[in-house]
Amino acid sequence: MSAGVLFDAPGPKARRRHLILSAFGALLLIAIMAVVIMRLDDKGQLTSTMWKPFTTSAMWQNVLLKGLWGTLKAAIISIVIAAILGGLLALGRMSEIGPLRWVCGVWVEITRAVPVLLMMLFTYGALTQGPLADRGLVEIDSAPLVATVTGLVLYNSAVICEVVRSGVDQLPSGQREAGLSIGLRPQQTLRTILLPQAVTAMLPALVSQLVVVVKDTALGYNVLYNELLYMGKQGSVGYGNVVPMMIVVAAIYIVVNYTIGRFAGWLERRLARRGRAVIDPEAAQGGGLAGPTGGPSLTQGAATG
Repeated sequence: MSAGVLFDAPGPKARRRHLILSAFGALLLIAIMAVVIMRLDDKGQLTSTMWKPFTTSAMWQNVLLKGLWGTLKAAIISIVIAAILGGLLALGRMSEIGPLRWVCGVWVEITRAVPVLLMMLFTYGALTQGPLADRGLVEIDSAPLVATVTGLVLYNSAVICEVVRSGVDQLPSGQREAGLSIGLRPQQTLRTILLPQAVTAMLPALVSQLVVVVKDTALGYNVLYNELLYMGKQGSVGYGNVVPMMIVVAAIYIVVNYTIGRFAGWLERRLARRGRAVIDPEAAQGGGLAGPTGGPSLTQGAATG
């Protein structure tokens, strides 16, 4: 019996082989974890003394919560600016003006291709050592935050631009034709009919992108920004508990991103109950004139929106 178009369902021998390989892989993983734990125990990283600082209010107030606030502040600022800039870039890429469409397209492709860390380092260097530093446009204390936010905004605005374009492209062609039939110009149809539906459908994808932004704020470590990872590393210096600190920091990231993911899922279900389809955040970054055309249809959302 076929399990799909790409492969057949495994038979008894294949299932036994898969079971043996899975068991071997699990045992190998357990062995590696045991070796790691033993090495950490030999170094004294798992003793109660190393975990004791986390029971004090000073560690949480001066280190972890301060770093968490820095992470959330950079993430919130970045996603708000990136959403606005991404929407403008999407309008530019769907514009009837050829040069504007070309410039926005080149800008999006470049910012998607350049690593976020490289953009952060370039901005930080320009603010602290380049001509901008001589003019004093940004205070030296604010340079790490500005560099972190700049790198995140440039990359994520390009991603959001493609999500918006994908949402517009997946709308039924009748929506555009209806706007043109009542005398609206193409750009008016885009702004008043197509874009509002696409923005509504992309909300879960936008919230999901916030998870990426939160994780990428850790790259601010390289420009001395006081985000969670940087503060955790600084806080572990006096106690020598680098491993326990990284475990706690990782747990905080997991809780924050899990909460954001759950909210994105709730928002998607809520929109589905209201009869509005949503965009797959991974499929929305594909190709095509305005993103992929083979993604989930927005017909239902168009009919009720």
